[in-house]
Amino acid sequence: MRKKLMEMLEARKDEIIHIRRYLHENPELSFKEEKTAQYILDFYKGKDVEVQSNVGNGHGIIVTIKGGKPGKTIALRADFDALPILEETGLPFKSKNEGVMHACGHDGHTAYLMVLADCLIQLKDEFPGTIKIIHQHAEEVPPGGAKSIVDSGALNDVENIFGIHLLPMAKAGNVGYHSGYSFAGRSYFKLGIQGVGGHGSSPHLANDAIVAGSYFVTAVQTIISRRLNPMDMGVITIGSFDGKGTFNVIKDCVELEGDIRYMTEETKVTIEKEVRRIVKGIEAEFGVQCELTYISDYPPLYNNPDVTAMVKEILESTNDPDIKEVVEYPQLSPSDDFAYYLEKIPGCYFYIGCTPKEIEKPYFNHNPKFDIDEDALIVAAKSVGYVVCGYYGLE
Repeated sequence: MRKKLMEMLEARKDEIIHIRRYLHENPELSFKEEKTAQYILDFYKGKDVEVQSNVGNGHGIIVTIKGGKPGKTIALRADFDALPILEETGLPFKSKNEGVMHACGHDGHTAYLMVLADCLIQLKDEFPGTIKIIHQHAEEVPPGGAKSIVDSGALNDVENIFGIHLLPMAKAGNVGYHSGYSFAGRSYFKLGIQGVGGHGSSPHLANDAIVAGSYFVTAVQTIISRRLNPMDMGVITIGSFDGKGTFNVIKDCVELEGDIRYMTEETKVTIEKEVRRIVKGIEAEFGVQCELTYISDYPPLYNNPDVTAMVKEILESTNDPDIKEVVEYPQLSPSDDFAYYLEKIPGCYFYIGCTPKEIEKPYFNHNPKFDIDEDALIVAAKSVGYVVCGYYGLE
């Protein structure tokens, strides 16, 4: 079966690329992917599978492929939402939806999985067990689509789950993995500081919110440098400081927004506790009033060590010219709501190199110039296909 599957995928490489380009031209934002979802549903029409639509809190789709014999149930996931980014690639198939772009590779994720799923449907009588194909909406915007799909109960029978992410950290043919905590968790905060405005010449008669906010910007960085174990990963980024006023007027209020990343739940708790402590200190120190909104969304992504070791062993033994190297990646600081699946289901989320040819320093995901080497798509399809065959012990 493995040989059949790989031959089928190779014969449909151009189709995978075609689907990716169609999706790239027609991106839709999280929770608004109506046409994308319909395109995916149309692809499965007439095929001998069960298709569920509108799964979870949006346009999630689950396609259930039942094998010819009883066996374990696994799941494969790809996300299909885009980002609010104005594309600057100059590609002939660039986004037709101005201000919306597939700048993270989700078009490629969806394209490879659609064709792989169709091949598995055609071969389903030859494998034991059930494969659930998850086409997931809204990965980019909290609360995301993954948690709602898990909460729906549609995956309660799934024993293991797998997914990939295209990352331009290496050329096509490179497949990366990491065991244990692999992607960071993420929290968001917004801090409003209310002081007392006044004339720039008389600061003693005012209570400067900009000074208080500036102190906060500096103070929260000491959480990373002085409150975390040096071996623990943590990042606090102030992405917005809204305090614009007039040059000779002391600002009475400011609003800050920030992004927090961490690799363990323990670090998450520590950072939140310290942020709240600093906010209380600023109120006391500067005599201002603070309103803090603090929301933790995607948890750290934990790859099950046993499942990851199995994936590594399977991929290292393929002897496939398209899979040139299988290497261990470091922990990475981005977040992904695939972490919600892995909280409930042991699995592995691994990485497919996609640096465009002739480029040494590629644009990373979420950049308006982000692009991929489309040869990476067949690598993704084959890699996940090999994992499926290896999981079920099929040669």
